[in-house]
Amino acid sequence: MSLAVASACAAAAHAQEAPVKAAEAEPQSVVVTGLRASLQSSLNLKRNSDGIVDGIVAEDIGKFPDTNLAESLQRISGVSIDRSIGEGSKITVRGVGPDFNMVLLNGRQMPTSNLGDLNGRAFDFANLASEAISQIQVYKTSRAESPTGGIGATLNVMTARPFERPGLHSSVGIKGVYDTSNDNLPGDVKASRSATPEVSGLYSNTFADNTFGVALTGSYQERNLGYNTAAVSNGWKGPFRGDENNWGTIPNGPSADCPGCTVTNRPTGAQLYSVPQNLNYNFNGVKRQRTNAQLTLQYKPSSTLVTTLDYTYSENKIQTKRNDLSAWFNFGPSSSSWTAGSPSSPLIYKEFVANSDIAMGAADFATKTQNKSVGFNAVWKPSSDLRFDLDTHRSTATSGADSPFGSSNTLGTASFSRGNTTVDFSKDFPVLSIDGADFVKAGQQVTGSVFTNSYMRGEVEQTQVKGAWKVLDASELKFGLNYTKVDNRSAFSNNQRDTWGGATKPSDYPSSVWHPETVRQYFDQIGGSNNANLFNNFYTFNFAQVRQLAATASGLPGMYLPKTYFDNDARTEEKSKALYLQFNTDWDTALPIHTSIGVRYEKTDVLSTALVPAAVDIRWVSQNELPITFGDPTFTTLGGKYNNVLPSFDSDIELTPDQKLRFSYGETIGRPRYDQIQGGTTLNSLVRTDGGTGSQGNPALKPVKSKNLDLSYEWYYGKQNFVSLGLFKKNLENYAGQSRIIATPFNLHTPVGGALWNEALGKGCANTDTTCIRNYIFRNHPTAAGVTRGPDDALGNATGTIIGQPSDPVAQFQITSFSNQKKANLSGAEINLQHMFGDSGFGVSTNYTYVHSGLRYDNNKLGEQFALVGLSNSYNVIGIYEDKKWTSRVAYNWRGEFLSSTFDGSGPNPQYVEPYGQLDISISYAYNDKLSFQLEGINVTNEITRVHSRTKQQLESVSQGGPRYMIGARYKF
Repeated sequence: MSLAVASACAAAAHAQEAPVKAAEAEPQSVVVTGLRASLQSSLNLKRNSDGIVDGIVAEDIGKFPDTNLAESLQRISGVSIDRSIGEGSKITVRGVGPDFNMVLLNGRQMPTSNLGDLNGRAFDFANLASEAISQIQVYKTSRAESPTGGIGATLNVMTARPFERPGLHSSVGIKGVYDTSNDNLPGDVKASRSATPEVSGLYSNTFADNTFGVALTGSYQERNLGYNTAAVSNGWKGPFRGDENNWGTIPNGPSADCPGCTVTNRPTGAQLYSVPQNLNYNFNGVKRQRTNAQLTLQYKPSSTLVTTLDYTYSENKIQTKRNDLSAWFNFGPSSSSWTAGSPSSPLIYKEFVANSDIAMGAADFATKTQNKSVGFNAVWKPSSDLRFDLDTHRSTATSGADSPFGSSNTLGTASFSRGNTTVDFSKDFPVLSIDGADFVKAGQQVTGSVFTNSYMRGEVEQTQVKGAWKVLDASELKFGLNYTKVDNRSAFSNNQRDTWGGATKPSDYPSSVWHPETVRQYFDQIGGSNNANLFNNFYTFNFAQVRQLAATASGLPGMYLPKTYFDNDARTEEKSKALYLQFNTDWDTALPIHTSIGVRYEKTDVLSTALVPAAVDIRWVSQNELPITFGDPTFTTLGGKYNNVLPSFDSDIELTPDQKLRFSYGETIGRPRYDQIQGGTTLNSLVRTDGGTGSQGNPALKPVKSKNLDLSYEWYYGKQNFVSLGLFKKNLENYAGQSRIIATPFNLHTPVGGALWNEALGKGCANTDTTCIRNYIFRNHPTAAGVTRGPDDALGNATGTIIGQPSDPVAQFQITSFSNQKKANLSGAEINLQHMFGDSGFGVSTNYTYVHSGLRYDNNKLGEQFALVGLSNSYNVIGIYEDKKWTSRVAYNWRGEFLSSTFDGSGPNPQYVEPYGQLDISISYAYNDKLSFQLEGINVTNEITRVHSRTKQQLESVSQGGPRYMIGARYKF
């Protein structure tokens, strides 16, 4: 009984083993002190491993090189990161995006949960603090014993264990964080303070002659920050051919109806061009609180058995407030000037409008993500030649709303006084100009609103049984079984009020609720923001206050809160069974050779269930917005299955005691995203005059399969020095191609193109002038079937609802679905250099990664395309100095331009993230052996991020944040 209880209180000396020989070698389990020693340990990890492995080792127990794990990982060659709210969040490895990199915690597969991407598999490193991490191993080549899912890499995040460092070890750390980005925000979204605390602690001890150990780590961090973004948030309509005549195309030039419609350098013939859907300036204040804790118990009842029980908890709470200013384009009469060539982009785009809306919105929402993991591990060594490992865990990741206003929301307001509207796209910053604005004549009022309630939960139950048997003197046979059950649930609901022409009236809101602000000051780091033509004045407001006023004035308080249930609910279950064999041998030849050959067989069954809302009708409520009315939803279930045989081979040759040549071949898989395998057809709630959109999954999708070749040369010319050159090639197949089909789900009728619509056209309304068409219908057929006449708005335009009738056309929807149809090849090279300049204390670590694929997005092509996202070159330069008292590091990371998406808010358009470089600095002073002080600076040069579409002038977004500084102290007991 006592043994059973003690065993249940333990953890795996082997939980760290994951999946390479390096974890078995003693140097990898020793936590070292000092930055130079950390680099040396990382060097040893690379040198002693099978295959291509890189890593980062903690400088000391509880002291990782960066406070953010992703920020540390970007220092490794081939690893690039995506940032969210100014911190590293997701990783791309060797050009393979976040969904296809597997993250393990102590050798165990972790669930994922992220409301920013409800259907992704990417692990969000922002949830984990670094204080409990002892090292991260990045396996760039496959091995039979490694869990599947990592095409780019498999990353093993390893936490500290008491048996690794027997005896008592404890420390406490405090930091003050000053985020300058919070200072550059309007008052309605700005946090009350820019300085926030961080505190962390660690306790580790062993007892009873080192047969029992306990480790406890904890950390709490707060951060208040902000960022401001200018964006064409709904994307670029088109592209159109120069000779095309359609809704959204530009005029050929001045005409009797529009003498001001001048077009300079107009695209002609087959030249392509696009027009902006809107322009938005948004100002975002964010508060974040992150809590991490881990308890590890280890028990060694005999010299042959070690057991471990561990529990890991993390919580990441984020509160977001936003105000924005925007103008929407209706593609009516316009003038413009264009860049040469194809695709062509507007330098100046101007639409002629009167009494349209100057939209000013706000948001106030909060989310919470919790990760919990409990695991048990036992390592039994019945003899010096035989070893067995049992590891089992259950881990969950849950994200949801943490506010009564939902996980996301928008409360629209507007002054209907917008005249001719112009955007200048010639600089980095897009300059909005508005004629005739009069906030007194046309007072501010609430318009439409959306309240979203999102939820995501991932759960992994996994059991691994492994064995290792030493055969003869120089060989080892490894074998194992694995069972993994992964459940994922993604759900959301929208409570949307489509009263964009006005929900109430201006007099319902006291003038004191609108707070005057200016735009320019919040974009001072972006070129072009000093343009004198900028429409600089707008109003911010307190979201909660105005929301309550709108709820009261409308008499519909329920429309201004999120729903308490989910309209869309997709659930996926994946059960995988695997077995593997791996044979490692050292060959006593003239040049010593080590080989590892293995094979892994894996079978996966997929069951996908989705709650599909049943669409009832389409209602035309404003100029270009026709929301769908949904009835009671129903669940539909679909299934799929697949199996794979995955061989692997690693070899390394010792050319000299200090030089190695490595060759690896392996096959890996990466599973489809959850939205790609969900069951059922889901329609997006808002239809436009040109139709609607929706999506449909395919649970029978096979995983992406990659055949990988690696060749690497490594020269370890000093205890802390090395240089390496690596070449890699990946042949990928079974990518899920995203295609759109035209369908008529639910046979919904739309008033667009119906009898009343066509009658209005016959009376002189233009096909693009929906205001004219609605006025005609309401004033001439107010009692027709499906027509509900409302009052005129402040501008004298009729309001109301027009419902599609059986005699009207059936609405067409572009339905996105998936199939295994795409292939890709990518190749690249990595160069690493680490050099310490003798005993001077100075050193440098640098690397460069080149990645290439012939499968690129063609900017001069119409329609949907398949291209690899995340593909970019990158480099790091890190300079260090360390002596007995001082440690300093200056790190510069650069990532080249890369394709982040093949769709924007309008449809199939590329989004390119422009080159970005960031400089970080850290300095530490050891007052004595126990007390040290730290100073850190993140993004000290205050860089901006910019995203464009087919040309640099086709802006998608440009954002300004700010540097972040930290000062702290750490005491070791």
